[in-house]
Amino acid sequence: MATTITRKPASFRLRADLLEGLKRNAARENRTLNNYVESVLLGIVFDEPNEETKAAIKEAKSGKNPNKVYDSVDELFKDLDSDK
Repeated sequence: MATTITRKPASFRLRADLLEGLKRNAARENRTLNNYVESVLLGIVFDEPNEETKAAIKEAKSGKNPNKVYDSVDELFKDLDSDK
């Protein structure tokens, strides 16, 4: 069963450099500008993290996370290599 999605035209004023970046990204993905912008906005508006991710975000924001915080990727990899 096919579902029809209603679309309404909208007009936005964007910074010129932002619009050019959107056009480049759309071209890179071989998509129309409209399709690319719509998919990006859908991802922002409707992609909600699952409960486990929400809990992890809350824990990280609380500052009570007992896990070590790394200042660089090199420091992280050095720590990971020392566990072997």
